[in-house]
Amino acid sequence: MNNNVTAIKICGLTSVENALEVAQSGVSAIGLIFYPESPRNVSLDIAKNIVESLPPFVSAVGLFVDPSLDEVFRTLESVDLHVLQFHGEESSDFCSKFKKPYLKATHVSAEVDLVEYAKAYKEASGLLLDTFSEKVRGGTGDTFDWNLVPTELDVPIVLAGGLRPNNVSAAIDRVRPWAVDVSSGVEGTQKGVKDLALVRDFIGEVKNADARRFTKL
Repeated sequence: MNNNVTAIKICGLTSVENALEVAQSGVSAIGLIFYPESPRNVSLDIAKNIVESLPPFVSAVGLFVDPSLDEVFRTLESVDLHVLQFHGEESSDFCSKFKKPYLKATHVSAEVDLVEYAKAYKEASGLLLDTFSEKVRGGTGDTFDWNLVPTELDVPIVLAGGLRPNNVSAAIDRVRPWAVDVSSGVEGTQKGVKDLALVRDFIGEVKNADARRFTKL
């Protein structure tokens, strides 16, 4: 399932100023990470201020990794998230308890049956496809083999994993995702701080890929 205009999510924002700059650059969503082991983990106070600063029509997505029910509910009491994103071993029943749209992430490898995975999370608003790593849950900066993504997935795909301005266009051409998700690929030397020049380049390459798609319709 895909659309003709690829949505863009920039993940791992850590300050109001940077989040507002990114939001104003023309993205669809920004991501906030609530996972203490991540270098881009954000406090509830900062996350609340970021969400309250966002312009209209820019969604705030909250990323969790195997949280408890209380952790998610406590976060939602403080931060008005629009979408939840689960990156761990959360069950579909767990993900559905918060009455919010959610994305379920999976780490792609030849051993993962994405068609069956989509069926297991049929309530999800989309599947986020990320690069497999034995060491970290995400933010590896590495791509995976896009040929592993089946064409018959009847669910919106959010493509992540090592995307950056110099490869996102090719990734869209191959996978035709509903959205793309980038974090480290638009950062400079400091994790959690997005380089606006790279953000603009990334957005430009997404638009280039979409323009090619339109000419083929």
